[in-house]
Amino acid sequence: MAGRARSVKALSILLAIAALLAGAWALLGRSDPGPLVIPATASDETPWAQWGATEAGTRFTPAEQITPQNVAHLKVAWRYSTGELGRRSESMLANSTNETTPILAAGSLITCTPFARVIALDPATGRERWVFDPQIDPRFRIPDQYICRGVSQWRDTQVPETAACATRIILATVDMRLIALDARSGRPCVAFGEGGTVRVDPGKVHHPGEVKLAGPAAIVRDSIVIGTSVLDNVRASAPRGIVRAFDARSGREIWTFDPIPQDGGSDRDWMGDSRQTTGAANVWSVMSADPDLNMVYLPTSSASPDYYGGLRPGDNRHANSTVALNAATGQLVWAQQLIHHDIWDYDTPAQPTLMTIDRDGVSIPALVQPTKQGYVFVFDRRDGAPLFPIDEVPVPQGGVEGEWLSPTQPRPRLPRPIAPQSITPDEAWGFTWWDRGKCRDLIAKYRSEGLFTPITMGGTITYPAASGGANWGAGAIDPQRQIYFINSSRVASVVTLRRRTSEGGTVQLSATEDVSPMAGTPYDVKREWLLSPLGAPCTPPPWGGLTAIDLRTGKTLWDVPLGTINDRIPVPLPMDIALGTPNIGGPVTTGGGLLFIAATMDRYLRAFDMRSGKELWRDRLPGGTQTTPMSYMSGGRQYVVVSAGQHMWFQTPRSDEIIAYALPVK
Repeated sequence: MAGRARSVKALSILLAIAALLAGAWALLGRSDPGPLVIPATASDETPWAQWGATEAGTRFTPAEQITPQNVAHLKVAWRYSTGELGRRSESMLANSTNETTPILAAGSLITCTPFARVIALDPATGRERWVFDPQIDPRFRIPDQYICRGVSQWRDTQVPETAACATRIILATVDMRLIALDARSGRPCVAFGEGGTVRVDPGKVHHPGEVKLAGPAAIVRDSIVIGTSVLDNVRASAPRGIVRAFDARSGREIWTFDPIPQDGGSDRDWMGDSRQTTGAANVWSVMSADPDLNMVYLPTSSASPDYYGGLRPGDNRHANSTVALNAATGQLVWAQQLIHHDIWDYDTPAQPTLMTIDRDGVSIPALVQPTKQGYVFVFDRRDGAPLFPIDEVPVPQGGVEGEWLSPTQPRPRLPRPIAPQSITPDEAWGFTWWDRGKCRDLIAKYRSEGLFTPITMGGTITYPAASGGANWGAGAIDPQRQIYFINSSRVASVVTLRRRTSEGGTVQLSATEDVSPMAGTPYDVKREWLLSPLGAPCTPPPWGGLTAIDLRTGKTLWDVPLGTINDRIPVPLPMDIALGTPNIGGPVTTGGGLLFIAATMDRYLRAFDMRSGKELWRDRLPGGTQTTPMSYMSGGRQYVVVSAGQHMWFQTPRSDEIIAYALPVK
């Protein structure tokens, strides 16, 4: 999962050293836009009802007050501090990650902190309305981080809008609780579960935190659907990635779905008894839903463990897939496996985006699924039929002793990949001839035959790294022009298997690498970035990018670098270095023709012209920006809101602020 980004700390530190040798760079010209005010006229409010704007994960708002012509005038409208920096211990803060995106519910802007405190604010002023603290069990800070990506909402249409718990905020916590709150007061909905709480069974865990709830629930009609986050690479027999649905009124469990089917399928799917001895294939990212079809769409991860599959021979369906279920029954409707027998930690990382695509005068309800390996798959969401042909292509063979490999992997003909997928010694990059030569030697040292090169004991280059390509931030759309926008990371890593010397072991992290035990297998695994001695990636820049794709044709419209390394330079320079950075978090698109995105390592919120990809505005945030912003109209003004705070793996600066931007008002 996104945990493969935990060595980004080393990359960010070493990029600073490399940047000092970069020389002079082109200055990105900006002029003072001059004063601008907008009239405070009445305007319809716009929704942002769920984490991805809608159940479909569109990340689009029809708000059009802010445009390419006036975005340069954006100013901070209000700021709110959650107070978490002052109320938590150093150890708790160090093990926390901020990835939250607020929603609008019952007239309030509602979000959660990494410690699952739910906060409701006035969307126009940022004034606090209520706070709910679930008092997270402190044992869950180790071995993984405190995190809450966001909350969901459900509206009970059988009661008046003003009734208690008519609109419910659904909170999923890392200590495996599902909580329903009244959106107007923040009080628990006592008819839900036991006093407002349902305790979710984590399965057979070895320690607290091996399984947790980290993402917002999917809401489909009157059902709440949740997946789980299972700790990677600790053991082969990891807990199973069960998906569960609950009744939104009572909290009663309705159905469960195991992405690893215990019966059925072909012999190629699961050979022998491997389906009984493996685990994971969980949904740690965010699901999408289509209430009209009464279907929910799951992005599933790899089976356990990530980097050795000799104990789970076969394609391992429905791991590494997009899976469509009947939301009323949990029955499988269709599934498309995007990687057969994953041994690269290429989980399906992102919320599927649901949109309409026109083909030959016919409107097709579509699903768009980006992947870590840089592919963008497009399906008819009714039956899973590909909207662009998918070929089964031969891939490199020759794994370690005991491994089972798929001879082919699926590859869409269109769109083209959003990130590079291979590197040769001749393509090595460096700031100088010296470090480029060192990178050339490094690439020649390791096995590097392109995407899906088997993991070896001599070291294998994975490009993109397991942090992406795409990651959990997912994409955003222009529904009228049927354009899909997606950000990506474009760096490589080296993954090495090592013979195990003992059955014990835990995850070991250092500044440059991490080692995981994969207990129950013959190997442990070491991961490290493919870096020059100066600390820069050995792969050519940009190291992060933003791409626009026309989904009617599959054509890439534009592709631009995302982020600079100026922020990593310890001395001030008057230059802007547009080399891109690894990024986590997603974009937001608006009816005014703008795309807003944070996500990068340089702490900026940016605005891009959706038609050209030109960066038009940026503002520096006080902390890490590995979050997805959101935008809405309230009281006649359009706001762009983003949460700033530490990301544990990126080691970005701490903050506990939520910041809203708007155009000035007379």
